[in-house]
Amino acid sequence: MTAWNSDDRTSWLASRVKSRSVADEVLRKIDALRERFDVAEYGQIDYGGERYPLLALKSRGWRDDLPVALVTGGVHGYETSGVQGALAFMASHGGDYTGKINILLAPCVSPWAYERVQRWNAEALDPNRSFTGQGGTQESAALIRLLAPYQGRVLLHIDLHETTDSDETEFRPAKAARDGVPFVPGEIPDGFYLCGDEKNPQLAFQSAVNLAVAEVTHIAPSDAKGEIIGSTVVAPGVILYDYKALGLCAGMTDARFTTTTEVYPDSPRATPEQCNAAQVAAVRAAIAFALAN
Repeated sequence: MTAWNSDDRTSWLASRVKSRSVADEVLRKIDALRERFDVAEYGQIDYGGERYPLLALKSRGWRDDLPVALVTGGVHGYETSGVQGALAFMASHGGDYTGKINILLAPCVSPWAYERVQRWNAEALDPNRSFTGQGGTQESAALIRLLAPYQGRVLLHIDLHETTDSDETEFRPAKAARDGVPFVPGEIPDGFYLCGDEKNPQLAFQSAVNLAVAEVTHIAPSDAKGEIIGSTVVAPGVILYDYKALGLCAGMTDARFTTTTEVYPDSPRATPEQCNAAQVAAVRAAIAFALAN
């Protein structure tokens, strides 16, 4: 098998079609929150002259003596509840933590991919494998710059994701083709789960988040091998990755408490509303645990 060349990448890019609007589904909702929270433009994404502002929401009355809770969504643009769940959390609960912790929320890290319902950016790169050094993509580099002044003060980072059927039918096969390697089929778990950091597992923290989410939607069981997506289950609904070695967004800080959520929106047992609510429940439980510990 042969890895993609420049013509293959050009062909792939030409086939990516917009199917939704960041302006309508993200920026409009951020605008509605400007009276309650500060909004910072931390960069722009520019692909072929098509520009997208990168916006973050911050606690009004930010205090430098308080720790920071970082919430990120839409690192993979096709994972809808990561974006909409982040915005829903801020709209409903972002003001609950005044005087306790600063909230910094970047709801749509990959706006180009959000509009095209894609995992990769326009360069056929996965932003969630590029949080290394200064950032290997426009998306990761901008977020790294945003966080630079707060390094050492981030107590919690929760990164909101989904695992979808399209991972198996579209994105993993495309990755294999791009890299010129055989595609090995896997198994998509039915339910919510978390990916913790194998270098800093914090299993009590992970379990507390899953306990809260279980009130909204079901937690994914392990498969016959005791795994979820090929990784050993270390606690109910919890697997571990080496965040920094993989260049994951959740490893971009040295926060004490870190987790990556994985909602399963294609489950017949979960509605889009439940998926968004699961992300909100996860963020709230993560902050509550961090503040209590």
